[in-house]
Amino acid sequence: MAQLAHTHKTAATAAATVMPVLLGISLVHFLNDSMQAVVAASYPILQKSLLLTYTQVGLILFMLNMTSSVIQPFVGYYTDRRPSPYMLPLGMIMSLIGLVGLALAPNFPLLLLAVMFVGFGSAAFHPEGSRVVFLASGPRRGLSQAIYQVGGNLGSAMAPLILIFVFSPLGQIGALWTTALAALALLVLLAIVPWYRRNLAAWAEIKAAKRAQKGAGETSLLALEASHPRARFAMTLIFLLIFARTWYQTFIASFYQFQMRDQYGITIEQAQIPLFLFLVAGVLGTLMGGLLADRFGLKRTIIFSLLGSAPLSLLLPHLPLWAVYPAITLLGLVVMSGFSVMVVYAQHLMPAKVGMASGLTTGLAFGLGAIGGVALGGLADGFGLGAVMLGVSFLPLFGVLGFLLPSDRSPEFYANR
Repeated sequence: MAQLAHTHKTAATAAATVMPVLLGISLVHFLNDSMQAVVAASYPILQKSLLLTYTQVGLILFMLNMTSSVIQPFVGYYTDRRPSPYMLPLGMIMSLIGLVGLALAPNFPLLLLAVMFVGFGSAAFHPEGSRVVFLASGPRRGLSQAIYQVGGNLGSAMAPLILIFVFSPLGQIGALWTTALAALALLVLLAIVPWYRRNLAAWAEIKAAKRAQKGAGETSLLALEASHPRARFAMTLIFLLIFARTWYQTFIASFYQFQMRDQYGITIEQAQIPLFLFLVAGVLGTLMGGLLADRFGLKRTIIFSLLGSAPLSLLLPHLPLWAVYPAITLLGLVVMSGFSVMVVYAQHLMPAKVGMASGLTTGLAFGLGAIGGVALGGLADGFGLGAVMLGVSFLPLFGVLGFLLPSDRSPEFYANR
C-alpha cells in the first residue's frame, strides 16, 4: 500500500506543469541557438573578407547543421536507453570551444572545424533538452514544447543583431564576446540538472507502474509502436513537411539578405531589418502554434502553418520594398507556427522514444537545412538568387500532404496499432 501511495504521489507530481523549469530550459535553448546564430551572423563578414562564393557560404551552413543533425538521433537513441543529464552542460562546453575557434581560425578549413564544434554542442543539448520539457510539461504538451522552441527561435533571431553590433564593428574576432552565452547557459543548467536527475527517477517509476497495470488487450498512447506501418507512414509525411519548411526557412534566413541587396539596392546591414522581422515573428508564431495545437489539434496546426504561408511565399519575390516588411513579418508568424507542433506529433508517434523522436525531427530539420544550404548556394551560383527564390516560394504548398496525416483528435491515433 505504501508503494502504491508513493506511485500515485509521484504521478500527481509529474502531471503538473513545472513552469520555472520550462522557462529555464527555454532560456538555455535561447542561448544555445544564439551560439548557432553567431555562425549565421558571420556569413556576410566572411564572404567579404575571404571572398567566399555562395557555395562556400552554404558549406559553412552545411557543416554547422550536418554535425548537429547527424549525431542528434544517435544521442537521442542513447539517452532514451540511458538518460544523461551531463549531456546538457557537455553541449554548452563544446559550443564554447567552437566559438573560440570561430574567432581565432586563420583559414577556411579551421573555420569549418570550429563550426563543427558548435554543431556538436547543439546535437548534445537538444534531445536531453526536449526530455526536460517532456518531464516538466504535464498536460500542456503543445504549449510547453512551444515555450521551449520559442527560446530556440528567439536565439536564431539574434543573428541580424549579432551582425550589426558584434561582427560589423569588430570583425571575426568579435566572436570571442559571444562565449559569454555559453557561460550563462552553464550557470542556468546548474539549477536545472539536479531537478532533471530527480524527476528522471520519478518518470521511470511511473512507466514501471503503468506497465504493471496495463492489461494485455488495453490500448493507450504508451502502446503505440513506431515500427507499425501506419506510424511509419505518418513519420514519412512529417519528414516531407519538415523538408518543405526547412528549405524555405534556410533560404530566407541565409540567402534572402543577399537577394534583397541585389533586388532593391540596399546594404547588407539594411537587409537585416526584414530578416530580423521574419525571425522574431517566427518566435511569436512558434508560441501561437503551441496554443493552436492544444485547442484545435496538431494536424490542423501543421496544415495551417504551411498552406497558410503559401500565398505570402509566392507573393514575396514580386513585392515592392515597402511591402516586404509587413509581408515577411506575417510570413514568419505563420510558417513557423508548425515547428514545435511537428516535434510533439512525432513524440506522440514514438512515446517510448521521446529523445529519438525529438532527435529525428529537430535533427532532420538541421540536416535538411545543411543540405539545403549547399544545394541552394550552388543553384544560386549557377542560376542566380532570383531564380532560386522563385523556386523555393512553392515549397509551402507541400502542406497539402498534411491532410494525409492521421488525426490526433481521433481515438484511433492512440490505439495499439
